[in-house]
Amino acid sequence: MSLLAPARHGAASVGGALLATATRTTAAIRPARKPLHPRGRLRHACLYRQGLEPLVGVEFLDAAGIDEVVVRESRAIGLPHALPDIHGLALRVPNADGTHGDLLFASTGWGRLSRFVLTVSRAPYGRPMTTLLPYRTDAGPVLLGARSSGHDTIELSCSVGDGPWRHFADLRLSEQDLDDEVSFDPVQHRLPGLEQYGWVERLREPAYDEARAQRG
Repeated sequence: MSLLAPARHGAASVGGALLATATRTTAAIRPARKPLHPRGRLRHACLYRQGLEPLVGVEFLDAAGIDEVVVRESRAIGLPHALPDIHGLALRVPNADGTHGDLLFASTGWGRLSRFVLTVSRAPYGRPMTTLLPYRTDAGPVLLGARSSGHDTIELSCSVGDGPWRHFADLRLSEQDLDDEVSFDPVQHRLPGLEQYGWVERLREPAYDEARAQRG
C-alpha cells in the first residue's frame, strides 16, 4: 500500500489540474457565475434521519433526527432540458456548532462499480446519484447515495467500501423556492465525521479554486 500511495497522490494531483482546466475552459466558452451547474432550483427541504444499526461512527449517519436543510437541483453542463444531462443535487446541512456541511451528489449508477461512474438522464431523478468520491470514516471509506422514492421524496443511503447500500434518511423537498444564491462547497464546508481523503482533496480543490475565482 505504501508503494501505491505516491502514485495515487500523483494521479490525484494530475486529475485535479485537469478538472481545473476543464472548469476554466467551460467558463471561457460559456461565461457564467457557475461554470458547472450554471442554473438550478434552490428550495427548502426537511431531512428525516432514522439512523443506522450497527453504527458506522458518524453522528450524521448514525443518529436519528430532523434537519431543516437547503437543496439545489441542477444540470451539470446546462444543456437544454430536452437533452440528457448529468444531474446534480446539493444539500446544505446545519452543524451543531452553527456552521454547516455541504454534500454534493451527481447522477451515477447504483452497482458496486457503476456508483463511481457519471451517467446522464433527461429527468432530474431519472438515475440514482452518489457523492462519487468516498469520505474517510472510522468504519472505512463511505460513499453516500440518493435516489427518488416517490413524489418530492429522496431516499439517502450510505455504503462502507463496496458493501451494500444502507438507508439512513429521507429528504422531503418543499415546493418553496429560494431566491438566494448559494455556493455549495464540500471541500470547505464539512459534516463532522465525514473527512476528505488527501487524494480526494488534491483531486477536487483545484477545480473548486477555479470555480471560486470565476464567481469572484
